[in-house]
Amino acid sequence: MPLKPSTYGPAVEAFWREPTSSLLRTLDAPRRGLRQREAERRLAQIGPNLAEPSQTRSMLQKVVHRLINPLIAILIVAAAVSGFSGDLGSFAIIVLVVGLSLTLDIVQEHRAEVAVDALRRSVAIQADVIRDGAIVALRVSELVPGDVVQLRTGDLVPADGVALEARDLQLNEALMTGEPFPAAKTTEPCITSLPAEASNALFAGTSVVGGSGTMLVVETGRRTRFGMISAALLANDPPSALEQGVQKLGMLILRLTIFLTLFVLLAHLVAHRAAMESFLFAVALAVGLTPELLPMVMTVTLARGAQRMAKRQVIVKRLSAIHDLGAMDTLCVDKTGTLTEAKITLAAHIDPAGRCSERVLELARLNSAFQTGIRSPLDEALLAVDIPSGSSAWTRLAEIPFDFERRCLSVLAARGNDRFLIVKGAPEAVMARAVAVEVDGLARPLDDSHRAELVRLQDDHARQGFRLLGVAIRTMAPDQADVTTEDEGVLTLVGFCAFADPPKRDAAEAVRELMARGVRIKVLSGDHAAVVAHVADAVGLPSRRILTGNEIADLSDRALAAQIEDVDLFARVDPEQKRRIIRALRQRGHVVGFMGDGINDAPAIHTAQVGISVAGATEVARAAADMILLAPDLSVLGAGVIEGRRTFANILKYVRMGTSSNFGNMLSMALASIVLPFLPLLPLQILLNNLLYDLSEIGIPFDEIDEEDAERPQSWNIADILRFTVVMGSISSLFDAATFIILLKVFHADAAAFQTGWFLESIATQILVIFLIRSRRPPWWANRPHRVLVLGSLGALAAAAFLALGPVRSLFGFAGLPPVLLGAIILITLGYLAAAEAGKHFALPAVARREPNRAALGRQHPAGDAALNG
Repeated sequence: MPLKPSTYGPAVEAFWREPTSSLLRTLDAPRRGLRQREAERRLAQIGPNLAEPSQTRSMLQKVVHRLINPLIAILIVAAAVSGFSGDLGSFAIIVLVVGLSLTLDIVQEHRAEVAVDALRRSVAIQADVIRDGAIVALRVSELVPGDVVQLRTGDLVPADGVALEARDLQLNEALMTGEPFPAAKTTEPCITSLPAEASNALFAGTSVVGGSGTMLVVETGRRTRFGMISAALLANDPPSALEQGVQKLGMLILRLTIFLTLFVLLAHLVAHRAAMESFLFAVALAVGLTPELLPMVMTVTLARGAQRMAKRQVIVKRLSAIHDLGAMDTLCVDKTGTLTEAKITLAAHIDPAGRCSERVLELARLNSAFQTGIRSPLDEALLAVDIPSGSSAWTRLAEIPFDFERRCLSVLAARGNDRFLIVKGAPEAVMARAVAVEVDGLARPLDDSHRAELVRLQDDHARQGFRLLGVAIRTMAPDQADVTTEDEGVLTLVGFCAFADPPKRDAAEAVRELMARGVRIKVLSGDHAAVVAHVADAVGLPSRRILTGNEIADLSDRALAAQIEDVDLFARVDPEQKRRIIRALRQRGHVVGFMGDGINDAPAIHTAQVGISVAGATEVARAAADMILLAPDLSVLGAGVIEGRRTFANILKYVRMGTSSNFGNMLSMALASIVLPFLPLLPLQILLNNLLYDLSEIGIPFDEIDEEDAERPQSWNIADILRFTVVMGSISSLFDAATFIILLKVFHADAAAFQTGWFLESIATQILVIFLIRSRRPPWWANRPHRVLVLGSLGALAAAAFLALGPVRSLFGFAGLPPVLLGAIILITLGYLAAAEAGKHFALPAVARREPNRAALGRQHPAGDAALNG
């Protein structure tokens, strides 16, 4: 009989809602297992049970994809022109910079493939499968829908399916759902649409921590939730914030380049200038507008930031993520392992009146210590507490193991001649067997009043995110040596133990610091809404409204994006919903970071512009992340944000300086070339000017920044860059015009002298203005420039003067100048610097400052000053 198509993919429909008999019919699968021949036919039809990645792009496709970037395309054209014009130095530099940029990008793309490989390695290798009526050990890759698999404690679930049999079956699903408590499994269908609430569903990659069972395989390979995560890690998400900014900048430069080139070429041809000379001059202008060293400056700046972050125990895997971290205005975090310790601890032990009770702790701990079965995380939490005084006087006599029908565990213990049955279990199960309640050491009848008070006590703790265990006791006959389930009646309730996954010690401080720096925190958790709200309150996050996975499932992407701004807490969300939330935030224009540590977090980590994980996270989460925190102290993220903003501020310095200076000079040359009988600068001199200026800015990655640049998220604003370019470029052109007039009218310079004089004025104004526009403040109030920037800038200026006035000047077409003319150029340069200082206040965008500044940095973040000033 042919296999019926499986339609129960996790993204399509919740297979756990179907009755088992219906699933067996759909899969044409008998309970006793498939025949080997039928399984082989299905394997050939469906494929192996592997979360294999889809076909990745070839190396050629990866390279071509990056060459489409406007800025890279401009640089390639500039390299070609430099090569044809004989400027081999510029050609070599541009090719080296572009090659380095492409190599880094391709290496970064490889991280997604590494993440998928790690994901594949984390699943089970073999499974016990029933084939032809016998149990055989098969490779997980050979499983098909319809297979029946046996599971025992310690096994990894090999595929997605439902429980056919469940004998006290408990699974650790924390890596998939984010909830640290073990999940009990049954065989009854669930009406929920959320995987985390499906008590009969078993998912690939989760592990059995208690009991045993048999599962029916429903989905394998890429159709499992594990397979969906694998596909999500390879999805082509929108470009990062840095990539988007560079693309926008490339388009701006491309437009300016085309405009100036066509304008100059047309004007020269109308003036009947030589066509070839006009073409070379226009092309030289185009190359002059191009910031050849922008990829190099960005790489050096980001690498410098990575080194500084490594000293603060943050490992950066993708360099551009440092910039994105500085631009980040929204940080989404998983609760478990990120805000909390991901470790269940005993939070309280209380009597029926809600008061702390050492007796409750002693009895609960005795129950856990004396049981012989697999201990749950709750037992481990109890046993981690110091032994109460007198505990060594107890001895174990008998035990009634835990099962899911009774939902409790009992041990018969003796102390001296006394015998006691100590019972621990679900509060409702223990209360159902209790007839009395212990108040102030005396047993009182469990009447309606006491029962109502106990229910209220449970509800209060549940709302605070605690999981309760009831503890009860019964006095037994002195000679009793064994017990049965019938002995679990007529109990006296002693109290409750409350368990929690506590917040990390530094979580609240880290949240306060990030929010103070303009980063909004959103919690995306697979846990219950009450638990999420409790943790949010504990770390200082607002919990006015919570959006659940069920509610998100009913929202379209547009409706989700409309609500996303007003909600900071999300509960019971699955990996795909986390991904939808992050995409919705990105569509709203936010730069989003995500911090998590589980397999269920990997798609969200990959989708966010800044994916963050921690050293103790799963291999999959670490592989998908852009940066990893080595220290458990989350405050290091605050230092990372400062470093990211420092990095972006320095990149923006180069962009502003390069575009404005190049635009001003090229505009001046374009206009001068129309009215002058000769070229204002030879093509080789234009390229030399541009090269020396770029080299002078190599020290920018080491420079200091204004404090206000680290206080709020910074992002690319092309309108601001264009305004700066036009304002500062126009000021530069005005002083260039003054230089032209003085050279022609006052000194009557010939072509070579004119070109030499203007080259010196141009390069001096371009380089020295760096020390003014590197900060919004006056130079005497700003942070001192880094010595690398000072030496690089003044060294480039000295090299320019040597090449223009020294013994090799004739090689570049320069001529000697009289001292008076050199003095005039110095005065013009000083006048320009004064005008630039006044004009920068109109060119630079205003930045809102919050108070206090440096004092706040030092108080909120001990490393604040160091992060700002090296």
